[in-house]
Amino acid sequence: MVSRLADGSVTGSDSSKSRLDAFGLARDRGVVEGTVDAHRLPRVGDVLAEGPASIEWRIAGVADAMGRPALDVGLSGTVTLNCQRCLADFEWPIEQRTELLLARTEDELAALDAECGSEVVLAGSPIDPLGLVEDELVLALPFAPRHPDGACAAPADSEVTNRRA
Repeated sequence: MVSRLADGSVTGSDSSKSRLDAFGLARDRGVVEGTVDAHRLPRVGDVLAEGPASIEWRIAGVADAMGRPALDVGLSGTVTLNCQRCLADFEWPIEQRTELLLARTEDELAALDAECGSEVVLAGSPIDPLGLVEDELVLALPFAPRHPDGACAAPADSEVTNRRA
């Protein structure tokens, strides 16, 4: 994981062990970014087919239109899924971007959630950036993966046979 602050300074760390101060990142307009193999993420690893699943991610500290601290979470990449219609693998593009408002307490989270349509995340203590990445990836994946209509390959062996009486 690479961290970049608004002043241009850069730091590096192992994202598998890092947690970030979301309010500090928002205040400093910092950026953390990295790449993860989606197969390593527990909530999506079992829904992915064998194949490439490299996801580039970027979390930037921002303020929303009302000046409240927020994180801009972006994902980009491609994962391999198994079509539920024809059972063949296919590539699914991932382009996800979400702004998350930050709350320090459960009460603040409930208040922000009630007053605006934005997503709100509890960030009173340091948070796991890969947890945010995994949350967004879960939202970017289809519930029932399928090729677009008409794109499924015909099965190699037909299970329907003609029988004569």
